[in-house]
Amino acid sequence: MKISAICCDVFEQCVKAYHQHNDVDAPAQQQFDKDSFEQLLYNKCHIDTVQWHLEDSVRDPAIDPLGGIQLKRRIDKSNQDRTDLVEKIDDYFLQQFNKVVADPNAPINTESPAWAIDRLSILVLKIWHMQEEVDREDATPEHKNRCSAKLSVLLEQRTDLSRSIDELLTDISLGRKKMKVYRQMKMYNDPSLNPILYKQGIQ
Repeated sequence: MKISAICCDVFEQCVKAYHQHNDVDAPAQQQFDKDSFEQLLYNKCHIDTVQWHLEDSVRDPAIDPLGGIQLKRRIDKSNQDRTDLVEKIDDYFLQQFNKVVADPNAPINTESPAWAIDRLSILVLKIWHMQEEVDREDATPEHKNRCSAKLSVLLEQRTDLSRSIDELLTDISLGRKKMKVYRQMKMYNDPSLNPILYKQGIQ
Protein backbone atom coordinates (compact mmCIF):
# COMPACT_ATOMS: atom_id res chain seq x y z
CA MET A 1 0.00 0.00 0.00
CA LYS A 2 1.32 3.47 -0.87
CA ILE A 3 2.15 5.89 1.92
CA SER A 4 -0.60 8.32 0.91
CA ALA A 5 -3.20 5.53 1.12
CA ILE A 6 -1.93 4.53 4.57
CA CYS A 7 -2.12 8.17 5.68
CA CYS A 8 -5.65 8.68 4.37
CA ASP A 9 -6.83 5.44 5.96
CA VAL A 10 -5.38 6.39 9.38
CA PHE A 11 -6.65 9.98 9.15
CA GLU A 12 -10.16 8.83 8.27
CA GLN A 13 -10.14 6.37 11.20
CA CYS A 14 -9.08 9.16 13.53
CA VAL A 15 -11.68 11.67 12.35
CA LYS A 16 -14.43 9.07 12.53
CA ALA A 17 -13.38 8.00 16.04
CA TYR A 18 -13.30 11.60 17.27
CA HIS A 19 -16.81 12.33 16.01
CA GLN A 20 -18.26 9.38 17.90
CA HIS A 21 -17.96 11.50 21.05
CA ASN A 22 -17.01 14.96 19.69
CA ASP A 23 -15.04 15.79 22.84
CA VAL A 24 -12.03 18.11 22.52
CA ASP A 25 -10.74 16.91 25.90
CA ALA A 26 -10.72 13.21 25.01
CA PRO A 27 -7.21 11.82 24.47
CA ALA A 28 -6.12 10.26 21.20
CA GLN A 29 -7.00 6.58 21.03
CA GLN A 30 -4.30 3.92 20.91
CA GLN A 31 -5.22 2.28 17.61
CA PHE A 32 -1.79 0.94 16.58
CA ASP A 33 1.49 -0.09 18.17
CA LYS A 34 2.66 2.77 20.38
CA ASP A 35 5.83 3.56 18.43
CA SER A 36 4.50 2.76 14.96
CA PHE A 37 4.36 5.14 12.02
CA GLU A 38 0.58 4.66 11.91
CA GLN A 39 0.12 5.75 15.55
CA LEU A 40 2.30 8.78 14.84
CA LEU A 41 -0.06 9.69 11.99
CA TYR A 42 -3.08 9.03 14.20
CA ASN A 43 -1.79 11.31 16.96
CA LYS A 44 -1.07 14.02 14.41
CA CYS A 45 -4.58 13.86 12.98
CA HIS A 46 -6.10 13.84 16.46
CA ILE A 47 -4.38 17.15 17.21
CA ASP A 48 -5.68 18.56 13.91
CA THR A 49 -9.21 17.35 14.63
CA VAL A 50 -9.34 18.79 18.14
CA GLN A 51 -7.87 22.05 16.92
CA TRP A 52 -10.45 22.24 14.12
CA HIS A 53 -13.21 22.30 16.75
CA LEU A 54 -11.34 24.70 19.02
CA GLU A 55 -11.03 27.09 16.07
CA ASP A 56 -14.80 26.88 15.62
CA SER A 57 -15.38 27.65 19.31
CA VAL A 58 -13.02 30.61 19.51
CA ARG A 59 -14.97 32.35 16.74
CA ASP A 60 -18.19 32.38 18.77
CA PRO A 61 -19.20 36.10 18.89
CA ALA A 62 -20.68 35.54 22.36
CA ILE A 63 -17.55 33.96 23.84
CA ASP A 64 -16.45 35.23 27.24
CA PRO A 65 -13.28 37.34 26.70
CA LEU A 66 -11.30 35.51 29.38
CA GLY A 67 -12.47 32.18 28.04
CA GLY A 68 -11.50 33.31 24.55
CA ILE A 69 -7.95 34.13 25.67
CA GLN A 70 -7.61 30.76 27.38
CA LEU A 71 -8.89 29.05 24.26
CA LYS A 72 -6.46 30.98 22.07
CA ARG A 73 -3.57 29.89 24.28
CA ARG A 74 -4.75 26.31 24.03
CA ILE A 75 -4.76 26.64 20.24
CA ASP A 76 -1.22 28.07 20.36
CA LYS A 77 -0.04 25.05 22.34
CA SER A 78 -1.86 22.75 19.93
CA ASN A 79 -0.05 24.38 17.02
CA GLN A 80 3.29 23.73 18.71
CA ASP A 81 2.33 20.10 19.41
CA ARG A 82 1.30 19.76 15.76
CA THR A 83 4.64 21.12 14.57
CA ASP A 84 6.54 18.78 16.89
CA LEU A 85 4.65 15.76 15.52
CA VAL A 86 5.21 16.80 11.91
CA GLU A 87 8.92 16.94 12.64
CA LYS A 88 8.77 13.45 14.18
CA ILE A 89 7.17 12.21 10.95
CA ASP A 90 10.03 13.78 9.00
CA ASP A 91 12.46 12.03 11.37
CA TYR A 92 10.78 8.76 10.40
CA PHE A 93 11.42 9.44 6.71
CA LEU A 94 14.98 10.61 7.35
CA GLN A 95 15.60 7.23 8.99
CA GLN A 96 13.95 5.39 6.12
CA PHE A 97 16.13 7.13 3.53
CA ASN A 98 19.36 7.50 5.49
CA LYS A 99 21.24 5.14 3.18
CA VAL A 100 20.05 6.71 -0.06
CA VAL A 101 22.78 8.53 -1.97
CA ALA A 102 21.11 11.34 -3.87
CA ASP A 103 22.28 12.52 -7.26
CA PRO A 104 24.60 15.52 -6.72
CA ASN A 105 22.29 17.64 -8.88
CA ALA A 106 19.07 16.36 -7.34
CA PRO A 107 16.70 19.20 -6.41
CA ILE A 108 15.17 19.80 -3.00
CA ASN A 109 11.39 19.81 -2.79
CA THR A 110 9.65 22.99 -1.65
CA GLU A 111 8.34 21.14 1.43
CA SER A 112 9.34 18.00 3.28
CA PRO A 113 7.25 14.81 3.06
CA ALA A 114 5.81 15.35 6.55
CA TRP A 115 4.57 18.85 5.80
CA ALA A 116 2.85 17.54 2.68
CA ILE A 117 1.28 14.82 4.84
CA ASP A 118 0.22 17.54 7.28
CA ARG A 119 -1.77 19.15 4.45
CA LEU A 120 -3.32 15.77 3.66
CA SER A 121 -4.51 15.42 7.25
CA ILE A 122 -6.20 18.83 7.11
CA LEU A 123 -7.71 17.93 3.75
CA VAL A 124 -9.28 14.76 5.16
CA LEU A 125 -10.82 16.92 7.90
CA LYS A 126 -12.17 19.39 5.35
CA ILE A 127 -13.74 16.55 3.37
CA TRP A 128 -15.40 15.12 6.49
CA HIS A 129 -16.92 18.45 7.49
CA MET A 130 -17.91 19.43 3.97
CA GLN A 131 -19.72 16.09 3.67
CA GLU A 132 -21.51 16.96 6.92
CA GLU A 133 -22.75 20.19 5.31
CA VAL A 134 -23.94 18.32 2.22
CA ASP A 135 -25.89 15.93 4.47
CA ARG A 136 -27.34 18.57 6.81
CA GLU A 137 -31.09 18.08 7.09
CA ASP A 138 -31.76 21.70 8.08
CA ALA A 139 -29.69 23.20 5.23
CA THR A 140 -31.26 24.77 2.14
CA PRO A 141 -30.87 23.07 -1.27
CA GLU A 142 -28.71 26.01 -2.36
CA HIS A 143 -26.36 25.50 0.58
CA LYS A 144 -26.13 21.78 -0.11
CA ASN A 145 -25.39 22.38 -3.79
CA ARG A 146 -22.62 24.86 -2.98
CA CYS A 147 -21.08 22.46 -0.49
CA SER A 148 -21.39 19.55 -2.90
CA ALA A 149 -19.43 21.51 -5.52
CA LYS A 150 -16.75 22.33 -2.93
CA LEU A 151 -16.64 18.70 -1.85
CA SER A 152 -15.90 17.61 -5.42
CA VAL A 153 -12.95 19.99 -5.54
CA LEU A 154 -11.64 18.75 -2.17
CA LEU A 155 -11.84 15.12 -3.32
CA GLU A 156 -9.93 15.97 -6.48
CA GLN A 157 -7.37 17.82 -4.38
CA ARG A 158 -6.94 14.76 -2.15
CA THR A 159 -6.24 12.63 -5.22
CA ASP A 160 -3.68 15.10 -6.56
CA LEU A 161 -1.96 15.65 -3.22
CA SER A 162 -1.81 11.91 -2.54
CA ARG A 163 -0.18 11.31 -5.91
CA SER A 164 2.31 14.13 -5.30
CA ILE A 165 3.29 12.72 -1.90
CA ASP A 166 3.88 9.24 -3.34
CA GLU A 167 5.88 10.66 -6.25
CA LEU A 168 8.01 12.74 -3.87
CA LEU A 169 8.79 9.74 -1.68
CA THR A 170 9.65 7.65 -4.74
CA ASP A 171 11.97 10.38 -6.03
CA ILE A 172 13.71 10.60 -2.64
CA SER A 173 14.06 6.81 -2.39
CA LEU A 174 15.71 6.72 -5.83
CA GLY A 175 17.96 9.71 -5.19
CA ARG A 176 16.20 11.88 -7.75
CA LYS A 177 15.40 14.42 -5.02
CA LYS A 178 17.23 15.29 -1.83
CA MET A 179 15.43 15.16 1.46
CA LYS A 180 16.48 18.13 3.53
CA VAL A 181 14.58 19.12 6.66
CA TYR A 182 14.54 22.53 8.30
CA ARG A 183 13.05 22.74 11.78
CA GLN A 184 10.33 25.36 12.26
CA MET A 185 12.01 27.07 15.24
CA LYS A 186 8.87 29.01 16.16
CA MET A 187 10.01 32.01 18.16
CA TYR A 188 6.82 33.20 19.80
CA ASN A 189 6.44 29.94 21.75
CA ASP A 190 10.00 30.14 23.11
CA PRO A 191 10.27 32.36 26.23
CA SER A 192 13.94 33.00 25.43
CA LEU A 193 13.10 34.32 21.95
CA ASN A 194 9.78 36.15 22.48
CA PRO A 195 10.64 39.72 23.62
CA ILE A 196 7.26 40.17 25.32
CA LEU A 197 8.16 37.26 27.58
CA TYR A 198 11.90 37.65 28.15
CA LYS A 199 11.56 41.38 28.93
CA GLN A 200 9.33 40.32 31.81
CA GLY A 201 11.95 37.88 33.03
CA ILE A 202 9.92 34.86 31.91
CA GLN A 203 12.37 32.19 30.81
